[in-house]
Amino acid sequence: MTGGTRGIGRAVALAFADAGSFVVAGHLNPSEAAESLARELKECGDSHRVVAADVTTERGAGRLAEAARETLGGLDVLVNNMGVDGVVPFGELDEQQWRHVVDHNVTAAYLVTYAVRDLLADGASVVNIGSSVALRGRANGVHYSASKAALIGFTRALCKEFGERAIRVNVVAPGLTETEPGAGLPPQAVERIVGMTALGRICQPHDVAGAVLFLAGDTSRYISGVTLNVDGGV
Repeated sequence: MTGGTRGIGRAVALAFADAGSFVVAGHLNPSEAAESLARELKECGDSHRVVAADVTTERGAGRLAEAARETLGGLDVLVNNMGVDGVVPFGELDEQQWRHVVDHNVTAAYLVTYAVRDLLADGASVVNIGSSVALRGRANGVHYSASKAALIGFTRALCKEFGERAIRVNVVAPGLTETEPGAGLPPQAVERIVGMTALGRICQPHDVAGAVLFLAGDTSRYISGVTLNVDGGV
């Protein structure tokens, strides 16, 4: 999986390890978060690996794929979680900001999936982490909204090509998730979003991890090409 050391990615990595799966988790830069994840995974067994790789590049995606090959031999599940956000009015959105978000949120998913395509077992599952804003948009986030919408198109098309090998491809689309205190938004903004949510609370990383486990498992074996919203009923 990509983006495995923090927030949603960390919760997903640990959920798979707790369920008995062997995990190879990619991350961008060396950090305490990466080291602590490696320690936590080791408590679940020795057949886990945390790998530094810039998966916005072909070389980095290949490095992660090779780590998966060496550690696991093949893949039953790929989780494309790498992503970044950005808050900027469209009139101030420059090309560098656009490319940064698109490269992390869409190009990385393409590069990693392409790099591991021959490692995926027949009947495997690919889960892409999107966002609920893909379908409704967000002011001051045109680049982010566009990138997450593109991920849905990527998923819908890829599921048709991978279907001949019974490989399923789906999107989990969280709402605002408390990956950091306050989720990077002012308290009043968080309060407003929670007020719009049927379940009356902000999404937690383990809520998303549960949806990913569902789409990775046999109970969802006839589900492909869908976008599963995990937004509490916004």
